[in-house]
Amino acid sequence: MLARIALRPSQALFRAASAVSRRSIASSSIAKASTSPFTEPTSPNPAVAKYAGATEALHTYGSYLMQCLPKFVQQFSVLRDELTIYAGPSGVLPVLEFLRDHSQCQFKACMDISGADYPEREHRFEVVYHLLSVKFAGRIRVKTYASEGTHVPSAIEIYRGADWYEREAWDMYGIFFKDHPDLRRILTDYGFEGHPLRKDFPLSGYTEVRYDEERKRVVYEPLQLTQAFRNFESLSPWEQIGDGKEAPRPNNLKPLPPPQPEEVKK
Repeated sequence: MLARIALRPSQALFRAASAVSRRSIASSSIAKASTSPFTEPTSPNPAVAKYAGATEALHTYGSYLMQCLPKFVQQFSVLRDELTIYAGPSGVLPVLEFLRDHSQCQFKACMDISGADYPEREHRFEVVYHLLSVKFAGRIRVKTYASEGTHVPSAIEIYRGADWYEREAWDMYGIFFKDHPDLRRILTDYGFEGHPLRKDFPLSGYTEVRYDEERKRVVYEPLQLTQAFRNFESLSPWEQIGDGKEAPRPNNLKPLPPPQPEEVKK
């Protein structure tokens, strides 16, 4: 009897809430609530229909590669008609060799090896291999990672053309490739300090180059920017030095003086 008495308030609240909900649902029809107030047709995204078949096929192919190399392939991603395989540094060479020699891959050409810098990550560098299959007319991208204190195994034994590409990545980012036969700078000059494509490298650099008439040769000096070139004038993008007080204006654009009050005739 006490249990029934204790349940009565909760039952009354539940009935009141259900009655309110029924009244609120009955007050508006579903058709009116779902009707859009805009009558103009929206333009469809052409990329969805254009790459729908390719995206589905690449998803299937990426799953096939993960089943073939479960120890080395960490994950894959598909963006439109581009397939990217992610592998650790220790699994790059087996993945590249599989993609080159397998009958369903035949990626015989390494078109480029690029890098990317993300300083906020633990492994700040990304190494990206761009491969081409002439037989199947397809491309694939393989990504791995590295930090300033770790290395990536060199892919010269698999792709001989990776020699200069890895030198460029070392020169621009400082990514160290283990077992590279001649890992030295290729784009910057001898004695260059730093790696220009790192996010923490200053845009102006550390040194400047000029031709010295007395020495009759090109000399390197510490970078010195005069204060005149640091004082930018925000009013005009073409005049970046000057007093910066008042922009030159034509006479017809100068503000007119306020009109004088009319004299009241007595």
